[in-house]
Amino acid sequence: LRKDRRRLEGNDPAIAKALCYLGELYDSQDRLAEAEEKYLEALQILAPMEGMSRVLVAEVSGRLGDIYTQQGKLDDALAMSKRSLRVFRRVHGDEHVSLACALNRVGLVFKHKSQLDRAMSKFEQAHEMFCRLVGDDHSDVAHVLFNMANVLRDQGSAAEAMAMREKALGIQRRALGSDSDGVAASLVNLGSSYKHRDMLEEAQAKYEEALGIVRRIHPERNATEAKILVNMGRVYSRQEKHEDALAMFNKAYRIYRKTIGLETMEVALVLGGAGDVLHQQGKFEAAMGKFSEALAIHRRVVGDEHPEVADTLYSMALCKSDAGDVAGAVVCLREAQSI
Repeated sequence: LRKDRRRLEGNDPAIAKALCYLGELYDSQDRLAEAEEKYLEALQILAPMEGMSRVLVAEVSGRLGDIYTQQGKLDDALAMSKRSLRVFRRVHGDEHVSLACALNRVGLVFKHKSQLDRAMSKFEQAHEMFCRLVGDDHSDVAHVLFNMANVLRDQGSAAEAMAMREKALGIQRRALGSDSDGVAASLVNLGSSYKHRDMLEEAQAKYEEALGIVRRIHPERNATEAKILVNMGRVYSRQEKHEDALAMFNKAYRIYRKTIGLETMEVALVLGGAGDVLHQQGKFEAAMGKFSEALAIHRRVVGDEHPEVADTLYSMALCKSDAGDVAGAVVCLREAQSI
């Protein structure tokens, strides 16, 4: 990149491509702030250009959408994801794999915004397009099926969600082999289905298998490993294995701190999980410290009206009540009910 900057003018497409490559590298290492910076700089160069540069605009916009989703900046994520969809549609028409990927990306943002019907509509469009273009037994099809299963789970259709995840995992194993990021993600999703149905031993087995895959193919620490550790911690918490649960949450916190950063929804959820365990142990002051830290991050990242803010306030109310602070519990409950 430095060589290109010295050799070329500031708005040369070669500089934009170098910025994109560097952004991809940072992205793969979960260095999201640095990736965002490079992608935004690339977009400034590419935006006025025509021709195949438009494809790169769509791709970079989509990657920025993914970063903003991970950071909890959901309005920014939706804007970038929709931009990617619009540009791909102008370049490729209404039937293309890139368009299906963009539809899936928009659906994911709607899912994170708890707009489940809109999310499912996008996922269904993406699924139908992928099946037409690449066939039913493809990893892209499996990926969308998992996203659809997550919506079904949130809508209360647990059995249907589990069946869809089992189907998707089979597709992933056939398409990608045993050791792949796709199979690991599928195992995590299936483990979550088991957990929601209180099949905790089965859930933990899937999470452990996924963790082994991730550690083999990514010996360096990354955010995916932390996500799996969080899920394992929640299972241990449900099994009242409190020290094991706290160990998982603490490991996940350290990995997130070094990768995606502390000002993220993921970190807030880890803190909330640790707070729940400390509450179960009767360590009310320590639990309230975790809940308060989680609440502050939630407010800064997604604002005061997000469901996660209400959930954290409810956890704080239960903790305050058990600690004998009934008045404080009522204050938290009232704010939670107003969201």
